[in-house]
Amino acid sequence: MGPRPATDRGPCFPRMRRTRLVLGFVAGAMLLLSAGAHSILGWKNLSGQLAAAQAPADLTQALAIGWQFSGIAMLGFGLTVILTFLRFRKDEGASLAPVMVIALIYLVFGAWALVATRFDPFFSIFIVPGLMLLAASWRKTTDPIWDV
Repeated sequence: MGPRPATDRGPCFPRMRRTRLVLGFVAGAMLLLSAGAHSILGWKNLSGQLAAAQAPADLTQALAIGWQFSGIAMLGFGLTVILTFLRFRKDEGASLAPVMVIALIYLVFGAWALVATRFDPFFSIFIVPGLMLLAASWRKTTDPIWDV
């Protein structure tokens, strides 16, 4: 299947295209950086707190496994975003559905975390890239964004 025709009424307007690409690449970079920070710095902090609380070794190990999986998932999300926008840069008809899914995951999780923590501003770390990705991947409702 060859490239589909570009959306947004023909070829994407240059300013809109540039904005979409910048938002996508910056948000993707944020996800990559936050994956590293989560896995390295975040775990160092959490494991220190668990040690200070004398948490059982099996609990610490289970938390470490889940924590590191989250970091790898964040890395995967970031790579997916970057690769999707690299493709979009060459083909404006390329599907942005994977980015929309990641945006919604970040927004729903961020909203839940904000409510669960009585609006701890730390969890805006999920809302900000989620909104950036949503804006970068949003297309008219008649566009086939779910064509993958």
